[in-house]
Amino acid sequence: MFSSLYWPYLVADYYHALEITSAVVGVVILLSSLDDLFVDGWYWVRQIWRSLTVWRRHTPLQAAQLRAVPEQPLAIMVPAWLEYDVIAPMLESMVGTLEYKNYMIFVGTYRNDERTRNEVERMRRRYRQLVRVEVPHDGPTCKADCLNWIVQAIFRQNAQQAEPFAGVVLHDSEDVLHPLELKYYNYLLPRMDFIQLPVTSLEREWYELVAGSYMDEFAEWHTKDLVVRESLSKMVPSAGVGTCFSQRALQLLAEQTQNQPFNTDTLTEDYDIGARLARSGLRQIFGKFTVEYVTRRQSFFGLGKEKISTISMPLGIREYFPNTFRTAYRQKARWTLGIGLQGWQQVGWHGSLGVKYLLFRDRKGLATSFVAILAYLLLLNFLGFWAADRMGWWTIYYPSVFSPNGWIATLMGLNSFALALRIVQRSYFVWHMYGWEHAVLAVPRMIVGNFINAMAAARAWRLFIVHLVTGKRLVWDKTMHDFPSTDQLTQQRQRLGELLLSWQAIDETRLAFAVDLQAKEHKPLGQILIEQGWLDEATLHEALSFQEGAAALEPAGPPIAPIELKTS
Repeated sequence: MFSSLYWPYLVADYYHALEITSAVVGVVILLSSLDDLFVDGWYWVRQIWRSLTVWRRHTPLQAAQLRAVPEQPLAIMVPAWLEYDVIAPMLESMVGTLEYKNYMIFVGTYRNDERTRNEVERMRRRYRQLVRVEVPHDGPTCKADCLNWIVQAIFRQNAQQAEPFAGVVLHDSEDVLHPLELKYYNYLLPRMDFIQLPVTSLEREWYELVAGSYMDEFAEWHTKDLVVRESLSKMVPSAGVGTCFSQRALQLLAEQTQNQPFNTDTLTEDYDIGARLARSGLRQIFGKFTVEYVTRRQSFFGLGKEKISTISMPLGIREYFPNTFRTAYRQKARWTLGIGLQGWQQVGWHGSLGVKYLLFRDRKGLATSFVAILAYLLLLNFLGFWAADRMGWWTIYYPSVFSPNGWIATLMGLNSFALALRIVQRSYFVWHMYGWEHAVLAVPRMIVGNFINAMAAARAWRLFIVHLVTGKRLVWDKTMHDFPSTDQLTQQRQRLGELLLSWQAIDETRLAFAVDLQAKEHKPLGQILIEQGWLDEATLHEALSFQEGAAALEPAGPPIAPIELKTS
């Protein structure tokens, strides 16, 4: 009796509630869209203005200018917890790629992560510029903790060498570097105290929608949004990779925080450290220097022929991001928790009007992520009612609370325009970096990304509320990493002498002498280096194996003791 008499009225009441909810959601979406439109407008007006003024008066920076600057000593930090499957290929790629000789690599490992320690030790016997720093307690802790111990090793090394490191570069074990990266930092140091390079995703297959959403987001963020952020506030957040700190910046941070420059009380130490440096008045820059990248693509969504070509894009860091829904939302939950909630708690709303606006922009996703999903649900409901009406199942209607041509229609029209503009912008930046196929796929991947962001916000809120209620410490949620294969990196095979130079196994003077001697005696270069006492057989065997792409054998001899820093 109840269902037959009252069910149509309940449906009408439900539709009435949908209309009101849609109006509220529409207003929230419009306010968020106005924020996005402001950033869009600022970026494009700035680009037009600079094309008419700055770019006409100044010649773009050239690679030759980078190479002409004498090399200053640089240090590279790589924190590593359970990175045994990627750390060796990453180090091989780094050393074989960089057009720089005056640098050292400091890899931080934990005493209870034997597999990663062994891989770093294997690489350290190969590369003389590699130092393993052992964190003196069990992991995992957090990235900031590991970095703080690496910094202590760098400070200790500074005291032992004639010229201190001019800059310290932060990288992760999944990063793919460009040959000119250190040359670019070297060019800007010490004029700049904080240099952040763009970060982008390595290209994924067309069907990898989750990983593809990272491609789209970073293509837009690190081409447009960070440029606007720097322009508005003179503050650049660290991306956690591709970040270079001057010696002065690192010393200042250490002095402020009892010799621990990275904040261990936040899950996004990179975001935190950029804000602290800005408050200290140090000069920051988001680096934009155009270089060439080699790409291998199959056109027509993987069905066409493979094409090898070059594209021009800003010098930056490339890496693989998570490719499953669970790993993606858990990683983004850490970002949301650290930037949105912990940042709100620790940083507050201090700074200029531009800084406060950007803080609002960073934190609005805590609410708007859910609004996007609610909008999808409303759309599905309205489509269901439309179908029910067409089928004659929906017979009782209440008069709409909104006029058919009133403000609600204008609101929906404005939101539709903003959505179309958002799609065009996202597709443009993706097309410029990855081609038209990915630009087309950016549209469905926006929906996937919205669901990932909503799940991330929900997880971040849950963890933070539990932390506030119970006092339970927020812990680092590690993301497992992938590193591209040799074929994907399309590296060029180095000659033996060049390889040994890049490993710092020999110096240029000894190599030149050995090459001259080789021309006279017609002996293998490796044999000459061993006879002269400048190279050991284990390193030669490792280099030859690396050249041929074979699995390198463990060299004989005891391992070299790592740098160990003990707590007081």
